[in-house]
Amino acid sequence: MENLDIPALLQTYVIPWGLKLFFALAIFIVGRIVVSVVVSFVGKLMRSRNMDDMLAGFLLAILRWVLLLFVVIAALSQLGIDTTSLIALLGAAGLAIGLSLQSSLSNFASGVMLIIFRPFTKGDFVEAGGATGVIDKISIFTTTLTTPDNKEVIVPNGAIIGGNITNFSARDTRRVDMVFGISYNDDLLKAKQLLQEIIDEDPRVLKDPAPVIALGALNDSSVDFLVRPWAKAEDYWALLWDTTEKVKLRFDAEGISIPYPQMDVHLDKGE
Repeated sequence: MENLDIPALLQTYVIPWGLKLFFALAIFIVGRIVVSVVVSFVGKLMRSRNMDDMLAGFLLAILRWVLLLFVVIAALSQLGIDTTSLIALLGAAGLAIGLSLQSSLSNFASGVMLIIFRPFTKGDFVEAGGATGVIDKISIFTTTLTTPDNKEVIVPNGAIIGGNITNFSARDTRRVDMVFGISYNDDLLKAKQLLQEIIDEDPRVLKDPAPVIALGALNDSSVDFLVRPWAKAEDYWALLWDTTEKVKLRFDAEGISIPYPQMDVHLDKGE
């Protein structure tokens, strides 16, 4: 077994590779520090412009990973690794991943649009993406709602952007649309007066816009009144339910009937 030339081995392999490894680690460590400083500066700039916290956090995360990727490539270059082929490989991998995740990317783009344009915010009661509930969380890929019966519904952002969005909390006031039918034999003016009294007595009904009580339709078996008071958005459901109950009790007390479907069956007796 031949004796190894230790000094030549050190000079040829150990020292050069040691220096390359040292400078590669130095580039990586210093690069991470620079990335943290840059991301922190950009974050302060975004907050000074009052950018949405969720969008700012997402953009900062992307910026951090992109800069770290450049730092890693620079460190690998210091080790003598051909980064050109590595960049090409990453590009091909990114294209393949993008093609396989088209729906996810669509949800991602929709999430960015929701965060930027903000058709609703946390706490709004909305109907969107086939679900109805209170917005609990808006993330990049999905939106979480809580239904009135306390169920959690997670809706893909693409489904929300691709359909109609009804925001029941966007306005401070809402109109309560109700229809009450009476019999053709009942006193029309008396029924209208009773409806007007019920609406006027409720303090939740707004004076402006003024409530509307009008004869809406002459149906086959009923005369229908349209009752449309305005109320604050938070009083909508309570006013709807309470008014419906009051109308039924008041009509019963005043002898005004509310028609309901009936079927008359005639039986012929065979001889």
